[in-house]
Amino acid sequence: MFLRIDQLPVQLPRSTKIDPESAAAVQELLGGRFGEMSTFNNYFTQSMNLRGKKKLGAYYELVANIAAEELGHIELVSASINSLLNGPDSDTEDGTESDVTSTTIADLTKDVNQYNPHHFIASGRTALPVNANGAPWTGDYVFSSGNLILDLLHNFFLENAARTNKLRVYQMTKDPAAREMLGYLFVRGGVHALAYGKALETLTGVKMKDMLPIPSIGSEVFPESKKYMDIASHTKLYRNSPNDYRQMDALWNGDHPDGGTCVVVDGPPEHGAPHADLIGIGSAFTPDYHPAEIFEMAQQLYKKAKS
Repeated sequence: MFLRIDQLPVQLPRSTKIDPESAAAVQELLGGRFGEMSTFNNYFTQSMNLRGKKKLGAYYELVANIAAEELGHIELVSASINSLLNGPDSDTEDGTESDVTSTTIADLTKDVNQYNPHHFIASGRTALPVNANGAPWTGDYVFSSGNLILDLLHNFFLENAARTNKLRVYQMTKDPAAREMLGYLFVRGGVHALAYGKALETLTGVKMKDMLPIPSIGSEVFPESKKYMDIASHTKLYRNSPNDYRQMDALWNGDHPDGGTCVVVDGPPEHGAPHADLIGIGSAFTPDYHPAEIFEMAQQLYKKAKS
């Protein structure tokens, strides 16, 4: 079972403008082969299917808890896409005086070289479970062989392939929300890659950590990452349960290659932050033509429930 906390793992700054081109690129990090939907679904499926969970406790717990963290990463990448598609609050209409006969979408995309039309047609300027080309995420991206070493090796590869894509997307956008998300995930993805490397080393003797980082550029190079490394986020593996998963520290321990000591932390990331409150867009019929009316109904329901 999952316990859900109504926060993002970290605070994202608001985008300075509506940027459909960057939003299309960042979609690869959500619904692409090496995106967050793939990391979650791979680890989640493997954790469900693993035989001998009690006997293989530490390995099972490692995969299961990284899967839980990846759910939060799905939400974080989605939040950055939403920020890119909506921009700062002042750039978003409240819907009270929307003109549905105007060319609002054409005005937003007229100077854009490449964007995903589905962001405007299908989802009302919000994230979609697709890659940068607009192709939907597919379960064909999931690898769950039943062989522990093979699955861990796949996961090690998956994390490093995901990091490669993130580094390239970082070079494609200067948006502050996108780069903040990327900086944080450089660090957290590094934790996961090292964790799988440590697990493989205990099983095979091969020093997987000697290959890291892949690509061969440290996360400390990026200012958005360095601030998280300065608070030792790169050393922490989160135990996403109030009572369970007590054996992970058998794998996640010792000196970290980038400094500090690897430690398992009880609970979710300690720097969680509220979601951005997206304003209604009347011309996009989200949440309806006159968003103010929908919001008023919701407030009336809230007052009635409290009375």
